Amino acid sequence: MKNKLVTIFVLSLLIFPVSLTAHEIRPAYLQIIEIADHQYEIFWKVPSMGDAVPRIQPVFPKSFSIEILKNPNQIPGSVIYYYGLSGNESIRGHELYIQGLNKTLIDVLVNIKYLNGETATFMLQADKDSQLIPGETSSLDVIKTYTVLGVEHILLGIDHLLFVLALILITKGRWKIVKTITAFTIAHSITLSLAALGYVNFPGAPVEAVIALSIVFLAVELINNLNGRQTLTSKKPWIVAFSFGLLHGFGFAGALADIGLPQQDIPLALAFFNVGVEIGQLLFVLVILVCLKLLSLYKKWPSYVAKIPAYAIGSIAAFWMIERVVAFWKIP
Repeated sequence: MKNKLVTIFVLSLLIFPVSLTAHEIRPAYLQIIEIADHQYEIFWKVPSMGDAVPRIQPVFPKSFSIEILKNPNQIPGSVIYYYGLSGNESIRGHELYIQGLNKTLIDVLVNIKYLNGETATFMLQADKDSQLIPGETSSLDVIKTYTVLGVEHILLGIDHLLFVLALILITKGRWKIVKTITAFTIAHSITLSLAALGYVNFPGAPVEAVIALSIVFLAVELINNLNGRQTLTSKKPWIVAFSFGLLHGFGFAGALADIGLPQQDIPLALAFFNVGVEIGQLLFVLVILVCLKLLSLYKKWPSYVAKIPAYAIGSIAAFWMIERVVAFWKIP
């Protein structure tokens, strides 16, 4: 009995014992647009979970006056606030502070557009909740900010990770794994780019539901494979990886739309958000391969253990699918 409990515990670590929610902790977004000398419009978007809204808000220097321009607008997954900010001097060089940020796991992406066309982009986090507002930032700042956002998105996007995990478990052989992960990467990079640049567009809710369905499909295929039935997925997993990868790219694009892209550096920000996603994905794949190698060193696993990950992945994904379909058809 002890060995069985240890087995289940180890495998539960492998499939990430996290909350059943598949959505990562999305960043907040603060946009500051200078509309006249020393006058600014503030767009402040805070991620929400249902009716729960984090108590975070931007705090500007006392020498500036702030007013509410509109009532808050609650949309699925976010609450948007609109402010006006004015002072006797530029906000450059003044401190921006996000009150309450140090008590959360939320990042804040800040994008500033000055009257002269200069832009600034930077990120605030729980351990760095304030910063002096810069003038125009360099391309390197955009690269660093969006690479970090890409890494965080994939590592906190549990549904995408479970899909990759299922792909790895159903794929036998290192070369097959390389081809499969490469196919998934190419596919979601294509649709991420096309959607982010506005060439194609799909509603987010149906896409999220079908992403969950894709994970259920892989879990079923994995069970079939463990029962000795060879399918196209187990023989040529890169074909399935590419096909569903196109769908997952729309999911990434939806997250990027929530974050926002700096208008002056859209291609650069898009490219390095994708680079960040690939870095995070590669780290995840390497960790899983190391775990599988270590688990393979123990030769006395009970026969039923091999099916635990497949049933766990399928059960979680089925829950997400039902939850998303219900939310999609729910009448306000």
